[in-house]
Amino acid sequence: MIKVTVSGITSETSTVKCFELRRSDGLPFARYEAGAHVDVLGPTGVTRQYSLCGPPDETATHTIAVKREESSRGGSAALHDQVAVGDELTVSDPRNLFRIEPAADRHVLVAAGIGVTPLLSMAHRLRHGGGRFRLHYFASSREKAAFVRLLTGADFAAHVEFHFGVDRDAQPDALADVLAGADDGTHVYTCGPKEFMQRVVDAATGLLPEDHVHVEHFQPLEPAAEAGDEFEVELDTGEVFRIPPGCSIVDVLGERGIEVDTSCREGICGTCVLTVLDGVPDHRDNCLTRKEKEAGDQIATCVSRARSARLVLEL
Repeated sequence: MIKVTVSGITSETSTVKCFELRRSDGLPFARYEAGAHVDVLGPTGVTRQYSLCGPPDETATHTIAVKREESSRGGSAALHDQVAVGDELTVSDPRNLFRIEPAADRHVLVAAGIGVTPLLSMAHRLRHGGGRFRLHYFASSREKAAFVRLLTGADFAAHVEFHFGVDRDAQPDALADVLAGADDGTHVYTCGPKEFMQRVVDAATGLLPEDHVHVEHFQPLEPAAEAGDEFEVELDTGEVFRIPPGCSIVDVLGERGIEVDTSCREGICGTCVLTVLDGVPDHRDNCLTRKEKEAGDQIATCVSRARSARLVLEL
């Protein structure tokens, strides 16, 4: 975790604030991959994940955009109401589960609302690298869309199309138009409310292979799965632990003094993923890709369980 100082705050909309962060020790940040996010420990002790939305090669600052959520449990509301320029926060190193596919010939970025944030860093990277891309930005109105000034400026205007006021029933037709002409060299990336992302996935998978469609999750797609059966976890140290119904692997290990790094505890951030040496995971997360789940050699230990009687994990 890194101590950072808030060096600037701007209001993008009535509910979205942009925070510019600099390392408190004066050192530069490392360059990060477009699409990456960081954990932010706010003033109330609540940790939330926010995408980095500035140019990935920018090392002097990190930039995050935070939407004030009506149902905030102390994360977004605290950042909006309690944080001022000059205050210190704690952030993690960037992590990325939402990468640009380097082999793609064409990139279609589809954002809704605050979901534009990881796609904005992708747009910065693709513009800088000369990639062929188009960003489609859905929002209820121009006034509620963040980064409009930036996206209508000279750097991005030719690559961006806005879709304001498209109601839910009309979204499938609009997305069909967005994806018209997609071919085998096209990759689609989407972030936004889970219902919107599912509509993008439905439209795209009718045209493209499943692994050409990339989704960023900041909330679980489904309610928590049923508790499941009891199973055992054996660590590469030789220790064996019983995981009863209703208890997670990370919780049981933590009770025994074995700490596994966690953040969201909802299976969306990837912090707690461990390597599976033996056994069959029961994947209940939204952070591993379909291929990674099929390979069966990783598990998100905060939510996932086992299909076999025992899992052997590398700590």
